[in-house]
Amino acid sequence: MGYLDNSSVTVDAILTLKGRELLAQGGNAFNITQFALADDEVDYDLWNPDHPLGTSYYGTIIENLPLVEAIPDETQACRYKLITLPKNQQSIPVITIGNTTITLHAGGDSAIISPNTSNFAGGNSNLGYTAILSDSLVADLQVTRALQNSVLPTTPRFIGDSEDSQSVAAAGFEFNIIAKTQLIEDKTATITIIGNETGGSKTIQLTVKKATTRTV
Repeated sequence: MGYLDNSSVTVDAILTLKGRELLAQGGNAFNITQFALADDEVDYDLWNPDHPLGTSYYGTIIENLPLVEAIPDETQACRYKLITLPKNQQSIPVITIGNTTITLHAGGDSAIISPNTSNFAGGNSNLGYTAILSDSLVADLQVTRALQNSVLPTTPRFIGDSEDSQSVAAAGFEFNIIAKTQLIEDKTATITIIGNETGGSKTIQLTVKKATTRTV
């Protein structure tokens, strides 16, 4: 990781393997149609309404923060994406999921997760939601209402490197979580639901009870 000199305007980009393939084809093959902005490197706790020089200096420290250079690790980049809302929108869209805890019994017990967006009519009605199951050894994640778009949104991740190898993610409007058989002990995991258009996220705590046997 490095820092960019923010004394001048700089565009630092890293192409994926697919991006390099399209760029090599030439012509109009490499055509950027969508992009996302994020403020991962901004610490808003540095906003200082007590600055002795007045309102124009409240955000001085934030404005002078160094910019982090582009990184190819999708689990670390663009975690906190910026969104565009209508001019007169006064409320931040909020993801609602009902219960924030799910308890299932091992071996096929399941639960439906149907996310909704509050405070913004039609929010996420186009690109839907991304569901991230932190541990695929605990349960299976299925999409029960798929997206209609042919282009799926970039899947964000909010988990550590140790969990990334066994996490799974899917995009859609509704999801089904199915418990796997646990023989030794109860297992836990998290399911993070993210709005692909309006941003915001909610986390569900998942517990799968171990299988029990009856002795006669």
